[in-house]
Parts: sequence; structure tokens; C-alpha cells
Amino acid sequence: MARKISDACISCGSCAGTCPVGAIDMGAEHYEVDASKCIDCGACEAGCPVGAISEE
Repeated sequence: MARKISDACISCGSCAGTCPVGAIDMGAEHYEVDASKCIDCGACEAGCPVGAISEE
């Protein structure tokens, strides 16, 4: 199951820097997870300073 980033995202980029497979990029309003690349490791969730990432 892929992770998702909520509207609580502050667009700091911490999640993108922690993703080992490059599944996170800036979207139209905040960072977004590419579910087809996500390996569900949880690194992004642990690295988010505002808790904006959760299981989908």
C-alpha cells in the first residue's frame, strides 16, 4: 500500500529527500507520492516534520 501526503504538507521537501526510490515530487499544491514507484517503506512518513504522510 502506497503512502499519501495530506494538505497539511508544508512543502519542505524532507520526504523527497528520504525516499529511497524517488517516488515523491512536488505537485501542484504540495508534495505527492507516485504510487507506482512507492515501496511502502515508511521512510517519508518518519521524515515528515508535520505528520502529513500516512498509509493510503
